[in-house]
Amino acid sequence: MKIKPTGDLALIKKINTAIVLEAVLKHAPLSRAQISELTGLNKATVSSLVQDLIDSHLVLENGPGQSSGGRKPVMLLFNGTAGYAVGIDLGVNYIRGMLVDMEGNVIAELQRGLKQNSEQQRGLDLQNAELQRGLNLQNAEQAIDQLTSCIELLIKEAPNSPYGIVGIGVGVPGIVDDNGTILFAPNLKWRQVELQKQLEERFGLPVTIDNEANAGAQGEQKYGAGRGIPNQIYVSVGIGIGTGIILNKELYKGTSGFSGELGHLSIEYDGKPCSCGNRGCWELYASENALLERASLLGYESLEELLEAAAEDDERVVALIRSIGDYLGAGIANIVNVFNPDVVIIGNRMSRAAQWLEPAVQAAVDQRTLPYHRERMRILFAELKDQSAVRGAAYYAISTFFSKIKSGQ
Repeated sequence: MKIKPTGDLALIKKINTAIVLEAVLKHAPLSRAQISELTGLNKATVSSLVQDLIDSHLVLENGPGQSSGGRKPVMLLFNGTAGYAVGIDLGVNYIRGMLVDMEGNVIAELQRGLKQNSEQQRGLDLQNAELQRGLNLQNAEQAIDQLTSCIELLIKEAPNSPYGIVGIGVGVPGIVDDNGTILFAPNLKWRQVELQKQLEERFGLPVTIDNEANAGAQGEQKYGAGRGIPNQIYVSVGIGIGTGIILNKELYKGTSGFSGELGHLSIEYDGKPCSCGNRGCWELYASENALLERASLLGYESLEELLEAAAEDDERVVALIRSIGDYLGAGIANIVNVFNPDVVIIGNRMSRAAQWLEPAVQAAVDQRTLPYHRERMRILFAELKDQSAVRGAAYYAISTFFSKIKSGQ
């Protein structure tokens, strides 16, 4: 007699539960009968699995729906308040954090200036490499202390729920490996910072670390201007420039997981030296930092001051922002010629200058891209403005939780 392995039925149930949960997540409100039609699972199986999900606090009954004849069906919803996630956008000079529910709705948020080591802020040129490395590690420790404090404050804001805090997602301006170690963040001057390990040890929660531009791309795809668009490039324009590449609705990370560092494309062969070690990088000419360097000659010290002056029709400031837009458009033209995307989405802090940047960016792209590539391509500004990355980071934590639920962990 052939004995069927006992694990088979349990595995099948896990798979079917994942299918039913996915149907509710994507199509709710819907009835058990509609789930059966969508998934091909028989009604008895669906009914049993739905009850398991209700017992697990992941699905709610939401009253009767429309009848097509006979008894009105009971409609089902995903329970978005079953748990909460923390998202963090760790910038070069700021920390932005959010607490969201399982559907990405914002419950609490905060933003703080990121205090760097004062000597490093003054650009102290240290000849001793070991001393410089020690200063950089000290700087990372200080920033992580501030980051930890922000996470603690957000966790305290979480309402009671069946699953509590399901995870933490962090977007950082640098190259991150599969273990959540920041290998190199040139604008922070960090190398080999084991951020995921440190946060998991501190909070005892799953932590996901990714490049800030990747997080921004995910945020816009899930909640913003990129919804439903298969091929999109998110350009994060802050102190530096990073890009998140989504092809066929999937985040493209490259062979080693490090794709998207297009801010370090060389656009001027013998240009300014960059913190990455190269020269003439795109972000040196088209970022917030580039804008502020030039604005200092006009007596302005912050993006907020410049936006206020532009709104008051200060011609010098408007011309300066448009000049940055021309450089930004030149780099975007290269992206369009390489990837032929449906859209390019400009996000992060510089998206706040959209009304002055957009004409210059569009003109540069029109002038520099191949006509077949720009024929149907659109340039958009982030719907979530400077919150794309923090929303995307929170989505990473939610997505990790769903993956565990669906795999039965």
